[in-house]
Amino acid sequence: MGIFIHKIFPRLLLAIGFCMTLVVCSISVVSAAEDHGYEMLEEKALGQEVSFNAWGGSPAINNYIQWVARQVDERYGIRLKHIKLTNTSQAVSRILAEKVAGKTENGSVDLLWVNGENFSRMINAGLLQKDSWAFELPSFRYVNSEKMPDIISDFGVSTNGLESPWGRGQFVFGYDSQIVDTVPNSANKLANWIKNNPGKFAYPQPPDFTGTSFLKQVLFELIEDQMALYQNTNQVNASELLAPLWQWLDDLHPYLWRSGKIFPSNYSHLVRLLGDKEIAFAMAFNPAEFALGVEQGILPATIKSFIFDKGALSNVHFVAIPFNADAPEAAKITANFLLSPEAQLYKANIKMWGDPTVLDLDLLPDEWRREFSSLPQHPSMVSVEQLQKIIPEPHPSWVKLIEEEWQKRYAAGG
Repeated sequence: MGIFIHKIFPRLLLAIGFCMTLVVCSISVVSAAEDHGYEMLEEKALGQEVSFNAWGGSPAINNYIQWVARQVDERYGIRLKHIKLTNTSQAVSRILAEKVAGKTENGSVDLLWVNGENFSRMINAGLLQKDSWAFELPSFRYVNSEKMPDIISDFGVSTNGLESPWGRGQFVFGYDSQIVDTVPNSANKLANWIKNNPGKFAYPQPPDFTGTSFLKQVLFELIEDQMALYQNTNQVNASELLAPLWQWLDDLHPYLWRSGKIFPSNYSHLVRLLGDKEIAFAMAFNPAEFALGVEQGILPATIKSFIFDKGALSNVHFVAIPFNADAPEAAKITANFLLSPEAQLYKANIKMWGDPTVLDLDLLPDEWRREFSSLPQHPSMVSVEQLQKIIPEPHPSWVKLIEEEWQKRYAAGG
């Protein structure tokens, strides 16, 4: 494991209040899950339609969700409807509006792909089902919250079973090896490369998730007191901590694609520029993203991946059920299937999606463990050893502050 996860993360867990009682509680609940009337839940879910609100900007992800829809239809008689979002906050705002209007049932969202700032926002506004339903899912028995504590912590906020883990993201860079000889595996090296190769680097405009993640990844590189980022911004000198990031961007924006006057709108736009060789780098929050692009012919075979030497920003993404879901039973059945070894294996395959599993392979039956060990690898992917260098996500309050400050400083091309 990387230096950061060994030395910093244990202190982080203490800082955000993790306790062994929560871990033990979650494990004991899982062991009794099938005794909690799960078969009766399946009976209630039969014939229900689940409105699954999830990002729709990736063909691979959309195809995976369609595969899930076919599976839950055939197995449980559940109709899964994918409501494609460009930003999760759209759905959160809709749920909030329904609560304000007093709509306590028959809500428009049954299952939501959510994490980080949006999860924190939903917790604070009371927009989620209150029971610890995720801990009771039969598939949760294959999750190891002791080995992977971020399974029960979303950007430093305890999930308390209000959302179910679905996949793991880690921030990686993609680059064109025909253009880049030596990868700039630190913020300072990247800055030097950008200045020596003007117009060949870009990042998506915040509040795009990938663009904001890039800023957080760089911020961790530029400051010494990383632990301060795991506190709420109103508890530290946030302006002082962010100053090195703004200085870094001020120095580099004139050397970016379109001289930093225009930014790619999102990840998809960025990848198109990379594929067209307009730029030499892109970035994603999936270690297999660029390998998948090569496999699908979206990107040329010269595209490779790397992470910064100090580690990759990492988080777990989840699915949650709103307080007024119209089909909560079917939503739970769907969430359990998403967490099952079969669905996790299909998702982890780079020929399908390539999203890493949240399951502990040591807890799986032998046949499933062998299946995961046999997943295809790709030469453009970052090695498993490199990806052990994990940088957990900062407190969710940093997202809003970084995005607001970025808009003030650079949105108009400044």
